[in-house]
Amino acid sequence: MTRRPTLLAALALTATAALTLSACGSDDDSPTKNNDKIAGADTGGEKSTSPSASASASTDRPKIELPSDLKLTFEGAETGDPVKDAVLSDSAERMRAVDAAITETDPKGEAIAYYNTGKALEAALNWVAQFEKAGATLTGEARYYDRKVTLKSATSATLIFCADESKGFSKDKKTNEVHKTPVTKNSYVLYNTRLDKNSEGVWQTSQIISTRGAAQCQP
Repeated sequence: MTRRPTLLAALALTATAALTLSACGSDDDSPTKNNDKIAGADTGGEKSTSPSASASASTDRPKIELPSDLKLTFEGAETGDPVKDAVLSDSAERMRAVDAAITETDPKGEAIAYYNTGKALEAALNWVAQFEKAGATLTGEARYYDRKVTLKSATSATLIFCADESKGFSKDKKTNEVHKTPVTKNSYVLYNTRLDKNSEGVWQTSQIISTRGAAQCQP
């Protein structure tokens, strides 16, 4: 069984790790400043994992629930290739896991630890910590589209996709004030990720880089 550190314990281990975003318009992000926080954008290093017979072999997956005022939509979930479909599914769960920790429907961060590994895990936890420090949570909608998987080996893949975060906002936990901002080109984000399949057959995100305002993601 995969060890799942609690959110607080993991945060204590990664408190000094920097949240590094891509160089394209991301260095001024903060939970209360922009409207494009649904995705949990971060970046991390790579970590090797052991092969498994099936991408869906794990029987102990955490159940991820999001609050009723937060909706995530993932387009193109079925490619006809079961391995690529597994990559797409676990990547979507990874994005949902980050938001579940931020919105505190998964306060222990079990799903984050399940769907992330290495530096990507550290970065995701730091992203959650930024919201916690700001006393903020998430509301609204995010749509993920143009998701393209490339299989590098039996246990390694890359996934590039776009996100429309124009309807996603941060919300003050105490006052419930929603921090809405105008839609700009930076509301559309390109994500470049690497996933590695672990011994339980879970495609864990090991690296994720975001580029806000990417031309190929504009409507």
